[in-house]
Amino acid sequence: MVSKRLSRLEGHRRKFMAVIDGTPECEKAVHYAGRRAKNTNGGLVLLYVIPEGDFQQWLGVEQIMRAEAMEEAEAVMAKAAHRVRETIGIDPEIVIREGSAPEQINGLVEEDRDIAILVLAAGSAKEGPGPLVSALAGRGAAFPIPVTVLPDTLSDEEIDALA
Repeated sequence: MVSKRLSRLEGHRRKFMAVIDGTPECEKAVHYAGRRAKNTNGGLVLLYVIPEGDFQQWLGVEQIMRAEAMEEAEAVMAKAAHRVRETIGIDPEIVIREGSAPEQINGLVEEDRDIAILVLAAGSAKEGPGPLVSALAGRGAAFPIPVTVLPDTLSDEEIDALA
């Protein structure tokens, strides 16, 4: 069970969360979440999850691998945040975590009780809608907040009209 959302209380605001996962469709999710946040005077949280890797190397190698993964995550997030600032005009919150994406999403939702909606975009590849959409869809009613899933065929203009 998820903690009660605080986004409607005084001093709080509803936040939309999008996951930056390197898929082409994640940009659509970020665009929609950012537009919804701006149009509703809400906030935008961008989450990047460094996959659980085989960091069980020698201590020095493990530290180097983790540092490289963190540098890559920070670069990707800086680019995503810059794009949001330039195209939408809001300043997103940046969160970087390591582990399983569904577990980290749930953990962040539990910790930040202003996060009220998760926005994802489904891919149209023959392999399916994408790993994150598939993982969360398989959980069904167990997911703690509403999830908005966008088709990846929408243009930015269509997204703007919907948001």
